Amino acid sequence: MGLPALEFSDCYLDSPQFRERLKSHEAELDKTNKFIKELIKDGKALVQALKSKFPADGRERVAVAARVNTEMCRLRVRELHCRVSVSREAKKKYDKETEKYCGVLEKHLSLSAKKKEAHLHEADNQVDNVRQHFYEVSLEYVFKVQEVQERKMFDFVEPLLAFLQGLFTYYHHGYELAKDFNHFKTDLTISIQNTRNRFESTRSEVESLMRKMKENPHEHKSISQHLMEGYLFVLEKRSFVSTWVKYYCTYHREPKRVTMVLFDPKSGGKMGEEESFILKSCTRRKTDSIEKRFCFDVEAMDRPGVITMQALSEEDRRLWMEAMDGREPVVAQLDVIGFNVIKKFIYAVETRGIDEQGLYRIAGVNSKVQKLLSLTMDPKTCADVELDSPEWEIKTITSAIKHYLRVLPAPLMTYQYQRSFIKAAKMDNPETRVTEIHTLVHRLPEKNRQMLELLVNHLANVASHHHQNLMTIANLGVVFGPTLLRPQEETVAAIMDIKFQNIVVEILIEHHERIFQHVPNSADGPNNMLSNQSRRRSTESKAPSCSERPLTLFHTPTHSQKGMNTAVSVNVSTSATSPSPASPRSPSWPMFSAPSSPHPVSSASSDSSPVSVSGRKAIALYACKAEHESELSFIAGTVFMNVHASREPGWLEGTLDGRKGLIPENYVEFL
Repeated sequence: MGLPALEFSDCYLDSPQFRERLKSHEAELDKTNKFIKELIKDGKALVQALKSKFPADGRERVAVAARVNTEMCRLRVRELHCRVSVSREAKKKYDKETEKYCGVLEKHLSLSAKKKEAHLHEADNQVDNVRQHFYEVSLEYVFKVQEVQERKMFDFVEPLLAFLQGLFTYYHHGYELAKDFNHFKTDLTISIQNTRNRFESTRSEVESLMRKMKENPHEHKSISQHLMEGYLFVLEKRSFVSTWVKYYCTYHREPKRVTMVLFDPKSGGKMGEEESFILKSCTRRKTDSIEKRFCFDVEAMDRPGVITMQALSEEDRRLWMEAMDGREPVVAQLDVIGFNVIKKFIYAVETRGIDEQGLYRIAGVNSKVQKLLSLTMDPKTCADVELDSPEWEIKTITSAIKHYLRVLPAPLMTYQYQRSFIKAAKMDNPETRVTEIHTLVHRLPEKNRQMLELLVNHLANVASHHHQNLMTIANLGVVFGPTLLRPQEETVAAIMDIKFQNIVVEILIEHHERIFQHVPNSADGPNNMLSNQSRRRSTESKAPSCSERPLTLFHTPTHSQKGMNTAVSVNVSTSATSPSPASPRSPSWPMFSAPSSPHPVSSASSDSSPVSVSGRKAIALYACKAEHESELSFIAGTVFMNVHASREPGWLEGTLDGRKGLIPENYVEFL
């Protein structure tokens, strides 16, 4: 009596609180069942007492009448007992379906995302059918429990009242007691009738609601604007082994608090301790970054690390991410942001850990790699990332570089020329092999070639330290071959060509100066020469726009200053896309410098003729540290006076604080 009502919508959530309410109803039914058995036993004892208590003249008459009334009461009580038993059978069916559904769901969620789409679709349909059947059984069981709870209010009391009426009528010592009981009997009769009428009037409506929820379960699920709750599997490391643990999670939007309760319906509904944390961010996990499906990462304000969670379906993950204001994972592109991020990473690797053993071979923690890329690729947070911090290990940075290249929409060396590079690597003559790869590199799109040049120059620097880091050219080819030349489809032929992918990367590293600093005579025939000439004319006719430059430059020429650039034939296009680090956050903080030995401007993107300027002002776009006495050291934003051409290719001569010295040509812009 006084139990909380069971809502049909709770059947879809199947929360620990719903299970607790259901348990209280089941306990009440068990108590009712025991009481019915005791009542039947007492009825038998009463009949025996009536036979032995009354005198011979009236005993038989009273005993027979009492027995009739008692037997009627027993029949009605047995009917109620039968209904209670039916609900017990429904409970067994419900528990069996619960265990079956949980087992099928866990098996389904453990499927690898690399399986065929048809197999995954079939598995999704199968688990949807099992889930729908479980919801139907749950609805029917709740309906049956509610029905028995309501019926016992009159099916149990009514026969008991009839028994007492018969007993008081034929039991002559109870006549006065019957009169005293009359007003209570009247009130109880009216109450019973009202309860019966209320049950009959609501039963059809409740049954109709149950049918509607069976037909359209999604329309009747309770979704709150301020609360999201349901089951999630959380990836936990226990005894050096990663395992998925099932939690019932609740998210309150207002304080951004996530509460997790360890609960498994299969284990008898045992609840673990409650955990909670304040949500910081939520990011969807890409399928290719984890074996499981429907996963997303959350970060907490008050606990370290990244928490990986798995929803029950794609729709369930969408609802969780909408509630938590989740964001999509990083989308890598060959744009200004991508170039600056890679330059920033390369600078950190070359200054902090170029001698670290296993460089690029040892992988970083995936969650940290994803976090680093998310922060650096976001214009709002990129300036706050300090790669000198111990938080970012060298293996995390190198893994971020590899991951960026892997998640590009197309491989850096393009699907179009992938087979051509493999064919070139299979040539017998080594010189012909290098020449063909040289030609193919200069057929790549401009941005692809520039990014490839940036990367290969860095890998050549890494290979030059192979005595310390143990990463030879061959080892680097093994690491980067499948990434730079990944095939469009995974076939047996593609697997057999992996070794030739590695050979292509080895050739690029070993002959990087020849390949990237010189344009082959037949890069792509007349068409390529025409495109190169048009590209040179377009870059010579105008200064680079803001979108072609790094994200934060300390100086942007005014309109009048831009007009002055057209009077001088200076190739500044490469300064916006040449290998250089990202910009700093303040003028007083030194910028990320480029590799210690700046390369002259590539002949593929300029005329390779010496720059003809004299007596001009120039501003530094990047920082540079001098390696020789003839060179100048400076930070971004430094203004040079009396800048003019130098005899050294790729260098200018300028004056800084009264001192003359050499300046890398692709590090400055003329004012």
